[in-house]
Amino acid sequence: MLSESESAGNKHLSPASLTIEKAISNIRKGLRTEQQSMIDWEHGPLAVSAVPGAGKSTGMAAAVATAIARQYLQSATGFHLPNQGQLVVVTVTRSAAENIKTKIRQFLQSSLSLPPIGFTVYTLHGLALNIANNHPNLSGLDLENVSLILPNKSHYLIRNAVEQWITKHPENYYSLSQGIKFDGEETELLRRQLIIRTEVLPDLASTTIHEAKSLGLLPPDLQQLSKYTTDKYSILKIASELYELYDDLMQQQDFIDYDDMILAALRVLKNPDARKAEQKKVFAIFEDEAQDSSPLQTKLLEILAAKIEDNKIYSSPFNLVRVGDPNQAINSTFTPADPIYFRKFCTSCDKEGRLITMSQAGRSASIIMEAANFTMAWVNSKCAEAQQVLPFCYQKIYPIDINSPQLNVNPQALDKGLELHIPDDIYHTVELLVQKVINLFAREDTSGISTAILVRDNRQGKWLSKVLYPICKQHGIKLYDLAEQEHHSHVPEEVLTLLQFCARPHSPDYLKAALTVMEQRKLIDFQDFNALSIFPEDFLYPGPLAITQPEPIQTAAHLCRSLLHARLKLPLYELISFLGLALNYNQAELATVDKLAERVNKQIAYNASIDTMLITLLDIVNSEHFETVDTENIEVQCTNPGQLTIITMHKAKGLDWDCVFMPFLHDNLIPGKFWVPPHSQFLGDFTLSEVARTQIRSAFNADLLILPNAEEAWTKAKYLKIAEEYRLLYVAITRAKRFLWMSAAKKAPFTWSKPDSLKEQEPCQLFTAIKRYFH
Repeated sequence: MLSESESAGNKHLSPASLTIEKAISNIRKGLRTEQQSMIDWEHGPLAVSAVPGAGKSTGMAAAVATAIARQYLQSATGFHLPNQGQLVVVTVTRSAAENIKTKIRQFLQSSLSLPPIGFTVYTLHGLALNIANNHPNLSGLDLENVSLILPNKSHYLIRNAVEQWITKHPENYYSLSQGIKFDGEETELLRRQLIIRTEVLPDLASTTIHEAKSLGLLPPDLQQLSKYTTDKYSILKIASELYELYDDLMQQQDFIDYDDMILAALRVLKNPDARKAEQKKVFAIFEDEAQDSSPLQTKLLEILAAKIEDNKIYSSPFNLVRVGDPNQAINSTFTPADPIYFRKFCTSCDKEGRLITMSQAGRSASIIMEAANFTMAWVNSKCAEAQQVLPFCYQKIYPIDINSPQLNVNPQALDKGLELHIPDDIYHTVELLVQKVINLFAREDTSGISTAILVRDNRQGKWLSKVLYPICKQHGIKLYDLAEQEHHSHVPEEVLTLLQFCARPHSPDYLKAALTVMEQRKLIDFQDFNALSIFPEDFLYPGPLAITQPEPIQTAAHLCRSLLHARLKLPLYELISFLGLALNYNQAELATVDKLAERVNKQIAYNASIDTMLITLLDIVNSEHFETVDTENIEVQCTNPGQLTIITMHKAKGLDWDCVFMPFLHDNLIPGKFWVPPHSQFLGDFTLSEVARTQIRSAFNADLLILPNAEEAWTKAKYLKIAEEYRLLYVAITRAKRFLWMSAAKKAPFTWSKPDSLKEQEPCQLFTAIKRYFH
């Protein structure tokens, strides 16, 4: 109900407007004080620093919906939106975009009785691509003819750039081969040159190109920065030359990468008319997970959110709301994101009284929040002693106030809520973990709980999945291994295998590989594929005098012949899609096949043949991170009740479970060792790629006359790595709602590529500190 003063002040409003005002008031009353501050936003910049579980997504959705509702109030009737542009919401992933879109629609339709319009949701790259597509002449991107690639250091474009650089700069190549010490032995020189050619330079190129592009730096910019370095190899100069060669190759083959999308959009916005046109489409921008944005992405949002009045464009103030948590920044070691940028935005907004700190969280039981707060304080204390940059902003997590209008917050802990173990070895770890899982699933008061095991890397998850599968099957527990389900590269690889067979059916190796894929897809029974593949013609087309083969062999041969028949009858551009159907792929896999087919067919359009198709597929399989098309939200996949999920700590960000298990917390993984591969130590006690990355960031973040030398840059990179690893552990801890289980076995593998080679391992120092504090 509206108060008397509110009613008096609103007598001039239409009935429709009064209805909207009342609905906004009701939304506000249903939120906590910190969330209410978000929906009170009307214009200008705003920073929201939210702890894990603070309800920032709900607060953002409510703020977006109420901002749209206020636009309705500006119209004379209250029924139509004024022509002020869309409210744009930007997120990091497609699944997050769908999640926030659903919440905004619910607020608009259910709470405000308004149509679900007036807003649009993009990923950052989707927004950039839309702008570039609207102005192809200005962006320089012909999206009908270019192909998007995600190159890694093994991609042939990177390799070609390296080979061209070596040809153009033989003296520099030889200088690198000399390293810090060289005795002139010819065999050693050849070994070093091979390492530089195949590992060092490709790693330097892929790392620095991505870093530089994401900061808006071009090859000449890197060339200029190299003048302020003092390392003996002129690392940034080499990086600038590799960058230039790579760019030339990309343009020649009509390729773009994700960074090119942002750069293309910014090229558009340099044009005054185009900038004004795009800004008029935008009323305001709300950004989620702002701590994961690069400076270039932030620049794009600030330009679009600039205020326009009387046909004048103002760079400030801008209608930009950025929501994030710098303490959950866990991507800076493999992306150009860095929490320093969001922290600077928060500081700037704080000076103007435009900073909201959301410190109350309703996700977890009190003891789990206490463990997270202890983690933050302990890590900062250790880093302060070592005079390092503090990894965490000290924003303590508090439980929800008892007077909060929201129910079912800060659940009661299960048992003690926190268990800490030091098993004898990794097998003893599994015994303890399984025993606890079985007990939890068997209890009456825990029916329908969600449970997950968080691991540091996929190799641990793969080993756990293999060991746990028979045990979970025996006890009727569904085991879900996200890494096993994702298999980012399995679609291109399986399609390539079948296509190689179709192109060379007489090859025993290709036939065996194709039969293996069919068996893995459960299309045929397991058989002795070696025996079947020895004489491909006899297997595929047995003569009239041949002995009748058993039915499983006949089925396999028939399926192979159907593939060969399709190869002869179908147009080449339909072949990949057919192979996806033949493999009996599900909806998500078929969507990925369509994406793959479109990419390959576009790339071979001017030279279409089975051989060029094979070469293109082989490059994608060997040297790209080809992303699958997700048709189901990762939250739905991973948090089903009654399911035990195995997932990495990185992938767990944004998710939560009733019970979380964190095994194998050893010092060699968290924070881990920042080490130089032994075979490249002839260059020095650092890697060229990390030195270059740190020098680039140092130049971007500070006005320095001289950039850090190689040794200084390596030390700084090491501290940043340690800080991020501890933030990752903090994120993992805050995924638990009612129960957290942590362990560090006395014996564990030094490397999880050899899980059976057990050695004495030191526990993670933070784990030891937590155990000492809580026990």
